[in-house]
Amino acid sequence: MFAALAAALVIHGAYGRWAVALVLPPLWIVAMLAHRTYERGALGLGAEEYLRVLRGAALLPALAGTYWVFTRDAGFLHDMTTAAVPAIAFALPLRYALRRRLHRRWARGRDRSATLLVGPSHGVLELAAVLRRTGGARALHVAGACVSDADHSTQIRRLGVPVLGGAGDLDDVIRAMGIGTVVVLPAPEFDAAVVRRMSWTAAVHAADFLLAPVLTDVSAARLAVRPTNGVPLLRVQAPNLSRLSRLPKEALDRTLAAALLLLFGLPMLLIALIVRLDSTGPALYRQQRVGRYGDHFTMQKFRTMRQDADALRAELEHLNSNSDGLLFKVKKDPRVTRVGSFLRRSSLDELPQLINVVKGHMSLVGPRPPLPEEVEEYTPDIKRRLLVKPGLTGLWQVSGRSDLPWDEAVRLDLGYVDNWSMGLDLSILLRTGSAVVRGTGAY
Repeated sequence: MFAALAAALVIHGAYGRWAVALVLPPLWIVAMLAHRTYERGALGLGAEEYLRVLRGAALLPALAGTYWVFTRDAGFLHDMTTAAVPAIAFALPLRYALRRRLHRRWARGRDRSATLLVGPSHGVLELAAVLRRTGGARALHVAGACVSDADHSTQIRRLGVPVLGGAGDLDDVIRAMGIGTVVVLPAPEFDAAVVRRMSWTAAVHAADFLLAPVLTDVSAARLAVRPTNGVPLLRVQAPNLSRLSRLPKEALDRTLAAALLLLFGLPMLLIALIVRLDSTGPALYRQQRVGRYGDHFTMQKFRTMRQDADALRAELEHLNSNSDGLLFKVKKDPRVTRVGSFLRRSSLDELPQLINVVKGHMSLVGPRPPLPEEVEEYTPDIKRRLLVKPGLTGLWQVSGRSDLPWDEAVRLDLGYVDNWSMGLDLSILLRTGSAVVRGTGAY
């Protein structure tokens, strides 16, 4: 509403016509309502929230075009089409500011719904761990769990989630804990009748009732309800991996990478000089990595270690902080040079990878580029990471980088492959800046 009013005043100031100033605000409200941007949960949807605003704004020129067909009022069509631009320019930053405010309130424990997880203990454990990784910036606060078996109850309690009973205790737990949201996970013993009774119990206490799908890490944009003979079936859209759909990404990657190379050209020359002066060896470190479809390429980055770093790796195996997976990372690695330590914390060592992006070996956003010996150990499921180009940044970087357990890094990469969209890429690029500043997991 405020964005529409601001845009209307801009158009009135530019053209001196009040028609748009009077019509734009109510039309904006209708368009936003049609695309569900005012729903209670819309503010926490991330990229989907902004896409809803953009789709709603695109409705304004369409409505004006329909009006023009009947009236031939070209001035009104021009003004409404022009007004959509400032309306978006006001709406998106306002949405971002509101979203940041909401996340800060969540982090302080406000406006969060006390949530009860119900289901098999292994499923509850996995979901509770995922929700916990997001920190305080989430709408759901896991207050407890009701499990159908006790196999993983100890691990659930270690996460700080109390186990409050079984599915049969749902009514008492909701009443005693003031639960606002019930999340039910799939379980063999939860047939349609059992789930229906759970939903009735939640409704009696005015609690939201959510069903977790069997498939996890599926973006909301890929899910849709398809009623068939009165049965609501959940449709999962196939991942968007065709070459044609990725042409805009390819064009954006190479264009933006080339622009960044021009922008950082002189600083990169200065960094190269400092690296050479700090320690013996070349300024650039070249290493074979595996790209899309398993093709090998030479990745470039500023050298941050001694020249004999690869030869010394065997002596440091016992210090590997990623012993649970295939990655090799050592905190306070003695092979890292003085300048190299700073370059790693600031991620400046990765700037030469922009050359790999321009050449088409890498993307700005994607999974971490793996080593050939890592790929040899991949299971068929993990090899799915190779369906897209590796990235200069990705979900792994904005979520903790080297501090992530191997299984979590794989989960994030596979989730990116299956849920890729231009909106997801833009969201990751926007989050990369703050991740670099924090330096979490950069060593």
